[in-house]
Amino acid sequence: AARPLVNVFSDQGEVSTSVPMPAVLKAPIRPDLVQFVHTNMAKNKRQPYAVSTKAGHQTSAESWGTGRAVARIPRVRGGGTHRSGQAAYGNMCRGGRMFAPTRVWRRWTRKSNLNQRRFACASALAASSLPALVMARGHRIDNIPEVPLVVSDSIESITKTSAAVAFLKRVNAFQDIEKVKSSRKLRTGKGKMRNRRYVQRRGPLVVYNADNGIVKAFRNIPGVELAQVSRLNLLALAPGGHMGRFCVWGESAFKKLDSIFGTLRKASDEKSNYSLPRSIMTMSDLPRIINSDEVQNSIRPAKTKAKRADVKKNPLKNVKVMLRLNPHAAAVKRQAYLASNKKAREELLEKKRKITKKPAKKGGKKTGKK
Repeated sequence: AARPLVNVFSDQGEVSTSVPMPAVLKAPIRPDLVQFVHTNMAKNKRQPYAVSTKAGHQTSAESWGTGRAVARIPRVRGGGTHRSGQAAYGNMCRGGRMFAPTRVWRRWTRKSNLNQRRFACASALAASSLPALVMARGHRIDNIPEVPLVVSDSIESITKTSAAVAFLKRVNAFQDIEKVKSSRKLRTGKGKMRNRRYVQRRGPLVVYNADNGIVKAFRNIPGVELAQVSRLNLLALAPGGHMGRFCVWGESAFKKLDSIFGTLRKASDEKSNYSLPRSIMTMSDLPRIINSDEVQNSIRPAKTKAKRADVKKNPLKNVKVMLRLNPHAAAVKRQAYLASNKKAREELLEKKRKITKKPAKKGGKKTGKK
């Protein structure tokens, strides 16, 4: 989305003129913010539901108490029928109420900050101008001449669906409609009984400025949705919280984006106290920055030889380290060893020399009687 100009195609599929790229299509793309805001906004269409407050309690039941070898759950009164004596009221009982019955005063809706909603909408618009994100979302844009696809204002005057289909075929956008048709299938679950029997993928979003019949012409085409440029909705720009919706823009609607969202130099005309979000980094391609000549010429050369960290060993436990620090340690250690074994060494030498000491006589010299 960094191109300065975008081609405008006529209703015949030919390039007629070009318009400058709106600044909002260069806004920062924030998938986390889009997902968060979409989750909150999607909850605001829910209808409150709850079970009946009388459900499970529309019977006369009372516990039998203790002493009858049965559980103390309330039991249906009376006799003459299978129902009498059956447990009631409890969530574990047949015909009883559910656990924690649902109430209609649940917090159904969610609030979102206005600036967050605007930021998310700007991010979704910027993502719709990147072919990679549009294709990743599943849209068939292989034959589209250009993304974003901008067409002349003559489409706003189309009143027949057949003419709308012919126009989509001329600009090679009908392939996305065929994808929607082939994806139509029965909904799983009870929604089949509730007037939403089928599900299908999303198709193009046609954005217009003035409704001169375009809504009635396009609304019956499968998957096509329409939006007025001043009332763009995140739920339509990023269905499911997934950015990259394929948009078909009217020329006047495309030009009006700058006045709605403003530019980096000019504030918005229609939104009070709003400035277009800026990127934290003017160049977010980090590998390109790191590998650029300016950065590579300023950094030190890469180290070719890896320096291994030395393992510190305890000299008191490791003899080799001790000898490296103190070569005299071996002699000291040997002397200590010999001194500790001196007595054992002497006994060993005596045995080898076969020296036996005579036992000393007890007492002194014998003296005669007086």
